[in-house]
Amino acid sequence: MNVPGLLPDICFRLGLIAISASVVVTWALMAALAMAALLLARRPGASQALLEPAVLAMLHAVQDVQGDAGEAKVLLPFIGTIWIFLLCANLIGLLPGLRSPTSDLSVTASLALAVFLAVHVYGVRLNGWRDYLRHFVRPSPWLLPFEIIGELSRTLALAIRLFGNISSLELAAYFVLLVAGALLPVPILMLHIVEALLQAYIFGMLALVYIAAGLAAHPSQKRIEAAL
Repeated sequence: MNVPGLLPDICFRLGLIAISASVVVTWALMAALAMAALLLARRPGASQALLEPAVLAMLHAVQDVQGDAGEAKVLLPFIGTIWIFLLCANLIGLLPGLRSPTSDLSVTASLALAVFLAVHVYGVRLNGWRDYLRHFVRPSPWLLPFEIIGELSRTLALAIRLFGNISSLELAAYFVLLVAGALLPVPILMLHIVEALLQAYIFGMLALVYIAAGLAAHPSQKRIEAAL
């Protein structure tokens, strides 16, 4: 396990652009997950049958927060992808010589930015852009700066929270193993696995809550009439 830190390890450079190890691992992980999804979609079998309960569990979790079954199905691809990617990204730090890409602030900031964009994309998609954008100036246009500050601060907190938890976990595990040697490998590994599962779930749930809260805060007239 490498020592985690604030400065990413640079693998190579493309001109003036430095490519860090976190970027390489992230893209390799995305490619592996994409290939696995394509293979499972084209060749249904026992493996796909084993994954269906997990997909249904994620759908029920999304529906428990969102409430509407139709909107839950719309949100599931994004939230489910976050859960699967973060679970694999958090656990990949257990492999010798690799660090979790989520221990890099640039990676968690990118994920938080994706959530920030998703909140507004889904808001426009499900409510229409007029109804969605109108809430930023209700009940007074003077609230617009505070709405913008709230959106940005929430995104920043989401990025720092995941980065801080994963990087501190790897740092603590490194120093414990450095001091204890091979005396406590199993408890440390179990702690890493549990924390990886927990942080992936929490990040996905926070993203879901932000999207669901945005939709509930400014529903379109069509959705209001359907609720009545």
